[in-house]
Amino acid sequence: MTQRDKLAGQGRANRRRGEVEAVINGERRILCLTLGALSELETAFGVSDLGALAAHLSAGRLRSGDLVKVMGAGLRGGGNLFADEDLADAYVEGGVAACAALVGDLLELAFGTPLPARPPETAAGPQPRGGPCESPAGETAASP
Repeated sequence: MTQRDKLAGQGRANRRRGEVEAVINGERRILCLTLGALSELETAFGVSDLGALAAHLSAGRLRSGDLVKVMGAGLRGGGNLFADEDLADAYVEGGVAACAALVGDLLELAFGTPLPARPPETAAGPQPRGGPCESPAGETAASP
């Protein structure tokens, strides 16, 4: 059974298992920071342990490349074959703000406390277009 088949049978991500859901390139995907995904992030960020990883990610100054790394690890932890390079060029429904919220949710579920990856919910005005999670025209890119 493929991940897509599993998702078709599920209504939503199971937050009790640490899962969040995103629509990437028009397809619903499950993301989860498994132990393997967290190990991948320790290596990607050059930290020695989970405490150092949490400290790095909770500094409140995540770059767009950091969002790609965390989301990419979460996608792979959720059973999706998705390279960071493909994610960087993908369209994520909701744009950059949705990417930051997804990362915040993933980190909160993995570490048990809210980490400041999520932008303020009260931010006014239109969200910027473009960046690592949305095409400049807001169009859906072709699926990899």
